[in-house]
Amino acid sequence: MKESEYNSKQILTKREKEVFELLVQDKTTRDIAQELFISEKTVRNHISNAMQKLGVKGRSQAVVELLRMGELKL
Repeated sequence: MKESEYNSKQILTKREKEVFELLVQDKTTRDIAQELFISEKTVRNHISNAMQKLGVKGRSQAVVELLRMGELKL
């Protein structure tokens, strides 16, 4: 039971969370890629993976959901 409780709290990987923290600061995919030293494709993959986990259809919906869950702060 404890493991599933932990998993439900940690929805995003550390990197996915970093990407979304930059996204809410109005950073572009290119900005995020440069700041994290990864490719723009990798940034898009992280966003896409997170959206799939959250069951949402867009970046803004993902941000709203993460804020609601307390995973992100503005």
